[in-house]
Amino acid sequence: MSSSLQQKFINFLQNDLAISTAELNVALRRQDPSLGQLHIILWQHGLISLNQLNSAFEWLEREASNPLEVQVA
Repeated sequence: MSSSLQQKFINFLQNDLAISTAELNVALRRQDPSLGQLHIILWQHGLISLNQLNSAFEWLEREASNPLEVQVA
């Protein structure tokens, strides 16, 4: 996952799913950077519900299907 997409995902987790910074920090410390499965780590540690996990999967699917907008100067 690109760093800009990961930042957008973190914003989604905090703003839409109300995941605290402390909870995100726990997950980020346990995340394998090569896998990029932050939402799975949050769920495995009981920090998000199954419904929130589903919302995260839906968000990621939407973002994957929408290419990043390129701004032309």
